[in-house]
Amino acid sequence: MTSRTLRRRLHHGDVDGKKQEHMEASSGLDGLDEPLLGNYEHDDRHSEGDTNEDLWEEERRKEHLHWTLLFSQLIAQWAQWFANIVLGSGSLLGRLLPFSSYTQRGQSNKLLPLSLSPLQEERLQNLRQRLEVPFDGSRVEHQDALKQLWRLAYPERELPSLKSDLWKEMGWQGSDPSTDFRGGGFISLENLIFFAQRYPESFQRLLHKQDGTRAEWEYPFAVAGINISFMLAQMLDLQSGKPTSLAGIRFLELLGEDEMAFDNLYCVAFHMMDAQWLAKRASYMEFNDVLKSTRTQLERELALEDVINVRDLPAYNLLRR
Repeated sequence: MTSRTLRRRLHHGDVDGKKQEHMEASSGLDGLDEPLLGNYEHDDRHSEGDTNEDLWEEERRKEHLHWTLLFSQLIAQWAQWFANIVLGSGSLLGRLLPFSSYTQRGQSNKLLPLSLSPLQEERLQNLRQRLEVPFDGSRVEHQDALKQLWRLAYPERELPSLKSDLWKEMGWQGSDPSTDFRGGGFISLENLIFFAQRYPESFQRLLHKQDGTRAEWEYPFAVAGINISFMLAQMLDLQSGKPTSLAGIRFLELLGEDEMAFDNLYCVAFHMMDAQWLAKRASYMEFNDVLKSTRTQLERELALEDVINVRDLPAYNLLRR
């Protein structure tokens, strides 16, 4: 059994909501759950039996601790300067070490921006342009996209008008789907269409809630899809000049391999969310908590060292064509 196969099998437990096993080799930034050094309480009170020698030894320890802390602070300041100046993305070392992390407290999950190839730059720019397009119910192409989604979801049913209670069956909140696009934009509709076309079996199983024991109050399928699109854009830091989060930087690598990496990652995230939903036995009011758990799991999988394509994500194996 290869190490990659072992890693995938172990991580499937986490996708299903079970406790993660720590049998895999450390993958770097996602391997440390707690600080290596605990917080120790220091008691300056001395018992009556302390001798002068004990007190002198205590003072020496205090002085040693003082200089140790001072030296550590100087090292941290030097490391921060080194990261900002020497390892900048425009330098040679910056290009060789794109994942060098900041050492300043509170920024442990922030990384130096990755130097992008022309192909990555182009694809990232195209993705940002897609993210900036709002859904406009008056535009014919947006209306046509909604109709296309219906035909993909219900190929044997008659297409309803753009304002009909039948849309609620797909998981829109009202009879007019255009009112549900406030946060997701047109790309969230594109994501749903991509999901239905690329992974039709998974799309249908999630649409009709065919897997597992479902809650009495289920999440609305279409609106959940819009929320997932929005969550991904935030998680991947796509609105910034260059992503500095680990998930964002790893995504740029995936984008270099696959122009549709965002859409494929969306499909993975949707199926992962449903798996979390079932594992937590969640109901409608717990959707936000499930979405947060989905984001955490997805960030963990993106941090795996052997992930160079969306297909390498352990949760990708949940998808069915």
